[in-house]
Amino acid sequence: MTRSLALMAGIAGAAGAVGLATLVKPATARAALGLPEAEATTYALRIAGMMLLALGLFLGGFAAVFTLAGGAA
Repeated sequence: MTRSLALMAGIAGAAGAVGLATLVKPATARAALGLPEAEATTYALRIAGMMLLALGLFLGGFAAVFTLAGGAA
């Protein structure tokens, strides 16, 4: 695996983990970020969590397919 693919996989894993944590436990993310307790904040954190999770899935998926297709010879 080349350095760029390892970097992509690392970023994908980190983004996916942070996104999943934010999506499942928005109260913990809200407390960590120091945001006010409001319904709109919870919705915004869930949306941001889903976007980070999708980033991790797509980036990791593209890196895996590129590797399996023989692009990282």
